[in-house]
Amino acid sequence: MTDQANGHPSEMRKASLPDSTKTGIVLDGASDWHQKLYAMLLDTIPSSVLMIDQNMRVVLANRNFLKKSRRSASDTIGFPLQKIFPAVIIEKMDIIGQIRQVFRSSQPTKGQRMFFRSPGVSMRTYYYRIVPFEWQRSVENVMLLMDDVTEQIQLSDEIQRVQRHLASIFDSASDIMLSTDTDGRILSWNPAAERISGYSFTEVKNQVFYRLCAKDHQENVRKIFSEMRTRRDSVTGEWDLVTKKGLDTHVSWVCSPMKDQQLETAGFVVVGRDHTERRKMEMQLRQSQKFAALGVMAGGIAHEIRNPLAICSSAAQFLLADDISPDFRIECARKLHEGIERASVVIENLLKFARPPEGSNREEVNLLDIIRETIALISNQINIQKIKLKSDFPAQPVFINGSAGLLQQVFINLFLNGLKVMPDGGHLTVSVQKTKCSALIRVADTGHGIVEENIDKIFDPFFTTSPVGEGVGLGLSICYAIIEQHSGTIEVESIEGRGTSFTIMLPML
Repeated sequence: MTDQANGHPSEMRKASLPDSTKTGIVLDGASDWHQKLYAMLLDTIPSSVLMIDQNMRVVLANRNFLKKSRRSASDTIGFPLQKIFPAVIIEKMDIIGQIRQVFRSSQPTKGQRMFFRSPGVSMRTYYYRIVPFEWQRSVENVMLLMDDVTEQIQLSDEIQRVQRHLASIFDSASDIMLSTDTDGRILSWNPAAERISGYSFTEVKNQVFYRLCAKDHQENVRKIFSEMRTRRDSVTGEWDLVTKKGLDTHVSWVCSPMKDQQLETAGFVVVGRDHTERRKMEMQLRQSQKFAALGVMAGGIAHEIRNPLAICSSAAQFLLADDISPDFRIECARKLHEGIERASVVIENLLKFARPPEGSNREEVNLLDIIRETIALISNQINIQKIKLKSDFPAQPVFINGSAGLLQQVFINLFLNGLKVMPDGGHLTVSVQKTKCSALIRVADTGHGIVEENIDKIFDPFFTTSPVGEGVGLGLSICYAIIEQHSGTIEVESIEGRGTSFTIMLPML
């Protein structure tokens, strides 16, 4: 096609084309304009291009190759290929043999990798092909096309390293790890999941995850997965996984949505922790705690009952004698009666601790009225001990569902304990605070406080620091049981030498 046919004067076309001598492109028999056209086309190719003749000499080198190899056209064009590439590449890659094969077959080679380092440049990786350059059905030259793929390979290697790292975490994790699509169908299933559930990956692949859970939990799990499609945060829960043997395994779960590049939910990642062993340990711990508490209780009962029984035994022996005076006989009878009463009180308190009244008469009660009535019962003792009482109650009633008699027993116990530790006067503070759904009752004294080593024992049955005969150590234990029966909590804080504070939380109506 001529310049005139294209409707463009040749002088204008020449003025817009680059000088071929700058790129090293020289084609024998081609017009000056055609050489400039070839130069322009080849220099725009991002690949490195060499054109080689049948004598294995370079007849063309584009700008990209010269730049990458740090060579000039003058020391490249016309030189044998052996002068362009290191001998190790020529021999190891058999470049010359491949070029001759292309001349013979007129077929391009398949892509291969080549590692090449130019002077002063780090090792680069190239993907190359050898392509025949035909003219009039004859292969005049071949083109060696090379693409620098160093960064792509490095990125691919990094991706593979990350994938191997994630796969290692996935396979070696002791917790259940799995992934699902947006419908909850299982896409991956780690070895821990296989070990805990008994199911292999092939057995659960593409199954809906919630069907592997206990029937009572399936609907809840299904709803969670449905809601997570529009959530960005994780969801936690506890539901049983049914193993292949049909056993329920208690597992705590964390479900997180997987996002794609458009931040749309593409699936879910689910991690589960088997609590079977933890539950066994907790049961063993509770059992040991029960035995320890039973030992303390048995020791307390023996101690509290042995003393009155010893008195009763002595009195009974004296009563059996014939030579005792009437007055002494009456005294022995009185001691015998007191010992029996003492033992009866211990047994009664023990029963209250073991089985607090169920409060069948539970009803809506105003907590403030109960506390005010209890304060009125001890007001005389407060005045005698010269104790300053400070109360802080809300203006509105505080209604709860409970037994007024049992709750009054709790408060009078706490108040009397406070008075007992302030024989020479002090401050007793009683306050009630309303929260959103609970009532907080605080009873604080300025007594001698509780030593740190006894803080964790004060609710234990038969634990007491009172002198022998002044208490059996069941008062706070009974308080704890009554508050627990009312679905509340009781906590204690104390600073030795500065006082003690009890805080009770009870749910409001």
